[in-house]
Amino acid sequence: MAPIIANAAESWASIYAASPMLRTVVGFAHVAGLVGGGGCAIAADRAALVAWRSGAVERESYLRWLPRTHRAVLAGLAAVVVSGVLLAFADLDAYWVSRAFWIKMALVVALLVNGAVLASAGRRVAGGDAARWRTLRVTSALSLFLWFLTTLLGAALPNAL
Repeated sequence: MAPIIANAAESWASIYAASPMLRTVVGFAHVAGLVGGGGCAIAADRAALVAWRSGAVERESYLRWLPRTHRAVLAGLAAVVVSGVLLAFADLDAYWVSRAFWIKMALVVALLVNGAVLASAGRRVAGGDAARWRTLRVTSALSLFLWFLTTLLGAALPNAL
């Protein structure tokens, strides 16, 4: 690990450890980002699966709602990423060597890539490319799986260090 990162982590860890309020705020930001962003994503994923099986009216309604959902999901993910970095830096030596941590990070990357594909498919379907409904359906199902699996690893992470 680069010395500048190790020094920054060490400084942050001492500040973090000394402040119960800071630990509360950072922990809350992580959970709130997960609940807000992940909750919106899960609701949108479920809505995509329902819309796919429904008629044209339900599909059109879903497609109008989807772009606003992506903004909420991205805001939640931003909170999760920033707070996650702060949480990791609070005990970087332990996280750096944790297999569970790196698996979780890989799942976060997969979630981001899947989200980009999902958003692109949504735009293409809204633009008239009905063939992309299959991509939208598959990425929505995968998104549900990834959100829950990533959350599971996050819950297991403190016990796996």
